[in-house]
Amino acid sequence: MTDSNHIHVCKSCGFSGVENYCNRCGQPFKTKRISLPGLLNDVFHFFTHLDRGFGYTLKKLIIAPGYMQRAYIEGERGKHQKPFSMFFICATVAALSRYWIFRALLKYYHAGDISEANFFHEYMVILQIAMMPLYALITYLFFYKSRYNYAEIAVLILYTTSIFFLAATIIALFKFLWPRLDTAYIELPILILYNVITFINFFDKLPRWSVVLRSIIIIIILFFLIQIAEDLTIQIIS
Repeated sequence: MTDSNHIHVCKSCGFSGVENYCNRCGQPFKTKRISLPGLLNDVFHFFTHLDRGFGYTLKKLIIAPGYMQRAYIEGERGKHQKPFSMFFICATVAALSRYWIFRALLKYYHAGDISEANFFHEYMVILQIAMMPLYALITYLFFYKSRYNYAEIAVLILYTTSIFFLAATIIALFKFLWPRLDTAYIELPILILYNVITFINFFDKLPRWSVVLRSIIIIIILFFLIQIAEDLTIQIIS
């Protein structure tokens, strides 16, 4: 019989066991106190072991757009960040980053509008979540003859839009060089290119010329829809 002194209780799920790791959730029974070296090690591990979760999904969306979304839909899901959480994380990062960018532009360059900064801080994520079903519906209607249903198309759009958020945030940094720059003229061509590549790889059973044409039309429609929605929201809150 096992000595009760060697029985451990998992701090996460409460399961008891005698080995080093919990058989129910996999967490080590013995946990170390959080320290600064430990946090730095976690940061280093995040950037050097992108083998699952957010980092892995982001890497795949960059180097294998379209293939990654198709693999997830076809069942390769264990390593990937779930689509809505990926979308929510990227939208939140973009909203906060662009808020601070616009605040800095107002403070140091006297460029921009406080209402625009407040929009990114308080309303962008909510608006994007509200618009997402429409994004997916428009894409589904353009590709309704494909083998994918609406929910699967929504997964494609959630992941693809996640990259759009981060790309738009990086592009917004150019405003520190040219404060009056309208970044839409940079965003749209880049988003069209990424969308075309993604859709070609995702809809690999359809004629390439048809996918290219439809993907360009879709991204232009979605781009101007969100521009209109953002402008209306800013007018309402200003």
